Amino acid sequence: MSSLSVYLLGFLVLTAGLAMAAHLAGVPAAWIGAGGVVMLGLGILLAVTKTRTREIPPREF
Repeated sequence: MSSLSVYLLGFLVLTAGLAMAAHLAGVPAAWIGAGGVVMLGLGILLAVTKTRTREIPPREF
């Protein structure tokens, strides 16, 4: 598995856990859904920025 997929899988598990805790706390389903969408978007954004390879500029002599 690539680093990106491992990061996304971990963030998905985190999001599911938070959604389950919110459900048990009695949070309305609409808010749980909205929070889940925001968390997944944030997870994708963070995964791409953390796992992308940096381009090294060519050295000039």
